[in-house]
Amino acid sequence: MSEDVSIQNKLFGKTFFWMFLGLLGSGILAWYTYSSGLFMKILIGDYFEILLIAELVVVLIFSLLFKKLPPLIVGILYFIYSMINGVTLSVIFVAFELSSILYLFAISALLFATLGFIGYKTTHDLTSWKPYLSVFLIAGIVLSIINVFILKNTTFELILDWVILALFFGITIYDINKIKLLQEEPSIDNDKIHIYCAMQLYLDFINIFLRILSIFGKRKN
Repeated sequence: MSEDVSIQNKLFGKTFFWMFLGLLGSGILAWYTYSSGLFMKILIGDYFEILLIAELVVVLIFSLLFKKLPPLIVGILYFIYSMINGVTLSVIFVAFELSSILYLFAISALLFATLGFIGYKTTHDLTSWKPYLSVFLIAGIVLSIINVFILKNTTFELILDWVILALFFGITIYDINKIKLLQEEPSIDNDKIHIYCAMQLYLDFINIFLRILSIFGKRKN
């Protein structure tokens, strides 16, 4: 095995380990928030919107200041985000049957692994995908917001779920492929590349899971 491949595999190993820790923390906190009744207190106290804003702020700080912040702070921001996201994700236990959540989580994990394998194995340069993925993602988010607050059309919501799910399939392949190139980026500290990559893949997986849950999940009565 060449030295470059060895370094690359080590980066992937660290990335997936941190991604796993983030997902594990989110899952545990989501279940605790729901099962302990904390979710209702957050909802009644109108703290849910504050948590969503906090999530956005952490992501913006992480994205904009990632290259300037020391590895310790970057790691702390990652786990703060995953913990806040865990609290907000507790809503899925209110809306969907537990068996459905677990089953579709496993399906999402298998899909994610398949997409990751494709992204890792492809020899094509996927850099040209970025502007298209970004534009379609922004358009999907804007249309989702319009539908939630204005249109409130369930058919349109289902179509958007499918479109955004397909979009995140492409984003996941792109992000996995990009990891192979990031280690050659001189402006990023090698001690924190894996945290950046873990955040990207964490977001990809969560979005795939939530879309699959929205489409196929068995809702509570």
